[in-house]
Amino acid sequence: MNRRKDMVANLKSKANQMASTLNMSNFANRDSLLGPEIKPADAMNRTTAEQDEGLEKLEETVYSTKHIALAVNEELDLHTRLIDNLDQHVDITDSRLKINFYLGFSFIVKQRVQKNLAILNKRTKGGCSCLCLLLSVVGIVILIVAIWLLVKYL
Repeated sequence: MNRRKDMVANLKSKANQMASTLNMSNFANRDSLLGPEIKPADAMNRTTAEQDEGLEKLEETVYSTKHIALAVNEELDLHTRLIDNLDQHVDITDSRLKINFYLGFSFIVKQRVQKNLAILNKRTKGGCSCLCLLLSVVGIVILIVAIWLLVKYL
């Protein structure tokens, strides 16, 4: 019985030694695998620093984007002014083309009237030159009024 008690005591002491050895090596292995244990305050400080750094980078990006947006806005304003200016020039040129067209048209009509009057004059051999002259003046006045109305209302 004593012998058994001695064996049990001996086994208990060996078990305690083994457990203490395992616990010590367990902590040593944990540190080598995971790194030293970090205190919560250190983790909080490190997280705060990382967040501050991330926010600073975000702020730089926002400012950069703002400056790009302002530059694009200025460019759009410039292009809008240029397009408006071009639109005005196109309107002026269009008006000039219309006027030139109507003036050219009136010139052609005037030539036809003069040609017809010349033919009429030859047929009458100058006998009714006063009447022809009066008709010519009336025709020219009508043409001028027609051109003026076209230019004014178109």
